[in-house]
Amino acid sequence: MKSLWRMSRRRPARRIPNPSDFKAAFCRRTYPNENRLEGTLISILVVAEKPSVAMSYAKVLGATSRQDGYLEGNGYLVSWCVGHLVELVPPNVYDAKYVKWSIADLPILPQKWQYLVSASTKKQFGILQKLMHRPDVDSVICATDAGREGELIFRLVYQQAGCKKPFTRLWLSSMEENAIREGFAHLKPSTEYDALYNAALCRERADWMVGINASRLFSCLYGQPLAVGRVMTPVLAMTVVREAAIAAFTPEKFYTVDLELTSGCTASSRRIPEKNVAENLLKACRKEMVATIQRITRKEKSENPPPLYDLTTLQRDANRLLGYSAQQTLDYVQSLYEKKLTTYPRTDSCYITDDDEEMLEVLTEELEGFFDITPEDVDEAVPRTRRTVNREKVTDHHAILPTRSMLQTDLEALPKGEQNVLKLIIARTLMAVSKPFRYLETLLTTECAGEEFTAKGKEVLEEGWKAVERKVLADILNRKQELTVLPNAAENECGILNAELKEGQTTPPKHFTEDTLLHAMETASADSMPEGVERQGIGTPATRAATIEKLVQKGFLERKGNKKTKVLLPTDKGKALVTVMPEEIQSPEMTADWETKLLQIERGEMEPSEFMTEINTMITELVKNTEMKKGVNALMKNKIIGICPNCGANVVEREKGWFCENRECRFVLWKDNAFLKRLGKRMDAHVADKLLRDGRVRLKDCKSAKGKTYNATVLLGTEPDGRSKFSLEFENGGC
Repeated sequence: MKSLWRMSRRRPARRIPNPSDFKAAFCRRTYPNENRLEGTLISILVVAEKPSVAMSYAKVLGATSRQDGYLEGNGYLVSWCVGHLVELVPPNVYDAKYVKWSIADLPILPQKWQYLVSASTKKQFGILQKLMHRPDVDSVICATDAGREGELIFRLVYQQAGCKKPFTRLWLSSMEENAIREGFAHLKPSTEYDALYNAALCRERADWMVGINASRLFSCLYGQPLAVGRVMTPVLAMTVVREAAIAAFTPEKFYTVDLELTSGCTASSRRIPEKNVAENLLKACRKEMVATIQRITRKEKSENPPPLYDLTTLQRDANRLLGYSAQQTLDYVQSLYEKKLTTYPRTDSCYITDDDEEMLEVLTEELEGFFDITPEDVDEAVPRTRRTVNREKVTDHHAILPTRSMLQTDLEALPKGEQNVLKLIIARTLMAVSKPFRYLETLLTTECAGEEFTAKGKEVLEEGWKAVERKVLADILNRKQELTVLPNAAENECGILNAELKEGQTTPPKHFTEDTLLHAMETASADSMPEGVERQGIGTPATRAATIEKLVQKGFLERKGNKKTKVLLPTDKGKALVTVMPEEIQSPEMTADWETKLLQIERGEMEPSEFMTEINTMITELVKNTEMKKGVNALMKNKIIGICPNCGANVVEREKGWFCENRECRFVLWKDNAFLKRLGKRMDAHVADKLLRDGRVRLKDCKSAKGKTYNATVLLGTEPDGRSKFSLEFENGGC
């Protein structure tokens, strides 16, 4: 069998303009008076979001000389941020009294916002600051990721560095070289993205205010640290409500009578709640042993191809089909984007614009050749790509697509996770431009003993997009399509070969998987939003994965299940948090309303000051009106997992480890345990429990510094000051 990733026929590369071409164009655009440039050696500073992206830009621009924290050459300096270099200051910077958490000091609502440079990224910020102030740097290009967060990252660095030089915006949907060249040749004025920056700033500051004030308020009320987030808490609440519905569900039994007919099919009765009624029907049918055909209905149906991928639908499919978490999928597709194999991933659109339609047609033809797929006859009058075009539903970026560069890449060399995600994207691209899946649905209705029985059948007329799915995703789907084809019944009656009683019961709602939770986040509050309002749900495609991961990391959610199918369940800690939260904090309507208003700010339809005033008022009212709920203290207690080996007090689980409840005792088992890390292991609940109960735990397949594996027993002891200490007991006399 041919490899799925066989190399395709290479096409001759088209000529791409020289870097100097678009540099000259940039200079002419920025400085209409070319006399200003005469006799002056200038440089243009390009600021990317991360080093790998900067390397791609530098290659295209001809900046090949490596320096400390940047690249230089051909009149360009190419540097990078490392995530958020500049952050909001903690509350105690505004006033020293905020070091201590007190309800009396709430709400904390800064009048003049302050920022600081992250300690871990101080060096890179210093490099960017020096570059921005270099005398030869005449202008700056903002080349961070083309989205709300990327805009914020650059602007905060630009402002914190005290830069006043003009800057323009690079806006890309692909990291292919020709796309980069095209982007640099057509830079956008910075003013076009002022509204995007305002929306990002409002989101950051509003999240800070909710997080700081709500976390302090509820932590003080209930006497323990509680992390509250504007997006996190509603998502957690959804899982708690779902589990409550499952727990409250009472299954109800029902019965059906199945008739095996001489025509070659099985017909079933309606669901019957009473067993005795179903048994009487069974007896009657066995007595008659013949069924009268009432009617045969044949109807041609079709399923349109699925749309192109946005980030959320890609994450959902990757979770459902591959078992990947939302964060894993985002990491894989981000890497594919940076390797120039896919277009920009953090998009909420499933469509392309009419400007991109010709590109998609060419790409489709090349992908079909790549996979040896013969396209079916298409209507020449209506291009097959037309259903993927909707300019109104493309804001910043079009749907996720593979790139033409992908066709010239050794895809077998990619990590397995990236390979699989890329297959999904390729398959979805080809499916979206394929014909509908057409089938004939047959409904046979018979009568016996005064009761109706039905049998359904399906016959494929045209496989359409499902043929593409089957061929490209054969190894991922790993399933066969079973179709029931009903035989033609020419007679008015048919005999009954067998009749049997079947018992079933109603099923409860299903636990959330990452797939279904993402869908719930995407559609949250849709029913309650006014008609015509943009429905954003909870969070954005770019942030939903991080929200789920944060809930897991903080111990509010846990993943349970096998490698491929895991469900997300709220922990006792998560249930307790939702129990004490007021409705406005845990309601999806609030955060969905935020997202809608932030989008309005992006579009210039709402003033940022109006939004921030609303947030200030909401937080002030929250602090003023919230009181401790009675009867929930027991819920808020930390889970006791053992006894402290140092002082004998209870050891309880908290976010970062298992702590002794005695405030004077220093005993703790850190989740991020350095001793176990050196063995290639981690401190989880099972290991912590064994150490506290037995003072030891046996670990298999530990790794030495030289990479050898061995089994050993970790022994738990305590230092004179109460801190934990560990030692190893080797099997077979050592390793």
